[in-house]
Amino acid sequence: MSHTKFIVRKVAVLGAGVMGAQIAAHLVNAKVPTVLFDLPAKEGNKNAIALKAIDGLKKLKPSPLASQDVAQYIQPANYDDHLSLLKECDLVIEAIAERMDWKADLYHKVAPYLGEHTIFATNTSGLSINALAESCPEDVRARFCGVHFFNPPRYMHLVEIIPCVGSDAAMLDNLERFLVTTLGKGVVRAKDTPNFVANRIGVFSMLATIANAEKFGIRFDVVDDLTGPRLGRPKSATFRTADVVGLDTFAHVVKTMQDTLPNDPWHPLFKSPEWLQKLIAAGALGAKTKTGIYKKDGKKMFVLDPVKGDYVGSGEKGDDAVKDILKIADPAQKFRKLRESSHPQAQFLWACFRDVFHYIGFHLGDIANCARDVDFAIRWGFGWNVGPFETWQAAGWQQVAQWIDEDIKAGKALASAALPAWVLETDRAGVHFANGSYDAAAARLVGRSTLDVYQRQLAPAKVLGEVSAPLGETVFENDGVRAFTTGDEILVVSFKSKAHAIGPDVIEGLNQAIDIAEARFKGLVIWQTEEPFSVGADLQSMLPAFMMGDWDSINTMVSRFQATSMRLRYSQIPTVAATQGYAFGGGCEFAMHCDRVVAALESYVGLVEVGVGLLPGGGGCKEFALRASQEAKGDVLAALKDYFMAIATAKVATSAVEAQEIGYFRKGDIVVFNAYELLYVAKQQALAMAESGYRPPLKVKSFPVAGRSGAASIKGQLVNMLEGHFISEHDFTIASLIADVMTGGDVEPGTEVDEQWILDLERKAFMQLLKNSKTQDRIANMLTTGKPLRN
Repeated sequence: MSHTKFIVRKVAVLGAGVMGAQIAAHLVNAKVPTVLFDLPAKEGNKNAIALKAIDGLKKLKPSPLASQDVAQYIQPANYDDHLSLLKECDLVIEAIAERMDWKADLYHKVAPYLGEHTIFATNTSGLSINALAESCPEDVRARFCGVHFFNPPRYMHLVEIIPCVGSDAAMLDNLERFLVTTLGKGVVRAKDTPNFVANRIGVFSMLATIANAEKFGIRFDVVDDLTGPRLGRPKSATFRTADVVGLDTFAHVVKTMQDTLPNDPWHPLFKSPEWLQKLIAAGALGAKTKTGIYKKDGKKMFVLDPVKGDYVGSGEKGDDAVKDILKIADPAQKFRKLRESSHPQAQFLWACFRDVFHYIGFHLGDIANCARDVDFAIRWGFGWNVGPFETWQAAGWQQVAQWIDEDIKAGKALASAALPAWVLETDRAGVHFANGSYDAAAARLVGRSTLDVYQRQLAPAKVLGEVSAPLGETVFENDGVRAFTTGDEILVVSFKSKAHAIGPDVIEGLNQAIDIAEARFKGLVIWQTEEPFSVGADLQSMLPAFMMGDWDSINTMVSRFQATSMRLRYSQIPTVAATQGYAFGGGCEFAMHCDRVVAALESYVGLVEVGVGLLPGGGGCKEFALRASQEAKGDVLAALKDYFMAIATAKVATSAVEAQEIGYFRKGDIVVFNAYELLYVAKQQALAMAESGYRPPLKVKSFPVAGRSGAASIKGQLVNMLEGHFISEHDFTIASLIADVMTGGDVEPGTEVDEQWILDLERKAFMQLLKNSKTQDRIANMLTTGKPLRN
């Protein structure tokens, strides 16, 4: 590698508002020490503004912090006393309010204190980067650019990098490397046009939806029912998204479009509707003020009816006939049906799609470097499953282009601008191809970035039309798993089941993969082609035996599950679990038994069997009993209590870091911020263990347990919880059994047992619960509704 290594030792964030504080939080999540600046407070501690922001981070849900402890690594600062700290920062991110004059003042103030190689970036969501660069001294401009995070910064994958005219190319590459690997982001390089790529198109899409809802008379709650998950978009859909973002923030972005895009053919659309202005004037700004387009009164939800100018009961859904059209799998047929239907809701949906397609087709050349950037920006910044260009291409490029053209000529579209000639080319099949995506400005295809950091993404995000052959060469496959290699002597196993649930085929396949790996490979990695890692045991596959009361075959299945966990621990090759998304129940147990876990930061981990009236039966209770005895300083029960509570309350870690704190993962396990790098890092870990002369751990001969008096002590607390109505009778039954298993059963405290002893207790207790009618009700409820039943 020829470039000098770019190391970020410390970062400063200027501005402790919503975005500034949360960007700082994500930096310290990634172990990057961060200084958070704001104005000096008028009285008391001069850092009060920054301190209050840091304190506020601990209260937010979903949490911007991967663990409550990391907030202490954000150093509060103010512009009067601490500007000298900027010298030691390799990156300074400005995140103050969206006002050109305020930003210019701040740049003049901080510029003299920047280190000579410090990258200086602005998190503006729409102001001109070139105009802002002019407020920087000459010598800073080469190190200046836009770096636009999306809200909330921990969870939204997108960051836009926007160069200014003088931005140094190597500096931009270094910044991209840092954002991709250290912070785990998906980077899109944007042109310096108002609102850049994602907000320009995403906000246009919302404005077009609002305009078409008015045109076709569709209620706001119905719009949200139709434009959320049914279209492969977030649950918050359209109007709820505006509430979550903040109606004032939404109006501000719209105002930027109004002020800076006077020549856009859609300019008349870039204004906040009257009902929106009224809500803002009344201080109803959405989620943050508890009232916006929606408001909650007691248990009831209300939604604004703009015609009446008042709230009405919310909860109306889209028409079944229209929802049936949305269920059609073939995009070409689905769009034809929407366009042909006379139902106002179907016409509304077609109009929304058409207007977005019209907009991106018209503007591709001036707002993005290629169509791929548009699709990734909208997927990663607005949470759509499929980008707008991909949607159009999947539905049949030419047919859809022809329909849009007809609607424009008939005066049905929101603007009368003609589609550019390239869109209507008679031989055009779309914008994404195996060898690149279309750049309308240069009329050529652009390949993927060749930056070295992307070599680590063995299965990168793909757009429709790119080659997506399965990764590597298949070594073994059955109905449950595919095991493959990419030629580096590591065998990778992926589950094929729904949500990667673990049933007989997966267990069979995993055991066979371990056999093959022991014979021919250096290590084994369990990695899924997409999240979740695994939702745990496949209860559905137990149903037939369950219905027939064939307890023996279920007992054998549980026994086989436990044996597979133990094989992952004691096989002759290093085993690595690469987790992302949910790792629940059996999925968590498999990970706990591997030699190492490599976890994406966004891994949600828990032994959640209590929710279906069971206890962990794949070695989870055993593993926690063993770890407690290994950690105990003479008092096994004290070491066991937190582990017991984690299982008994089905505690879910909301990040990989928290999973380490609870004990599902070990302190030495690896947390990776970019899920696309997970497989690469997991394989490197397996290889490193193999190369350092891997031997499986020696089997634990015996370890002390807390015994029956330990169980009695735990049950004493459970009785109090039962009498205080914190838990139900059945919860008490389950938790008591967990206590019996984890304390080693009916033995004296300090008795030495082996792993198999606890596994046998675990399996017996599992079977006992499975025969209990209340547990059977819980399982049935989970299988039919997908929700836990508290009985």
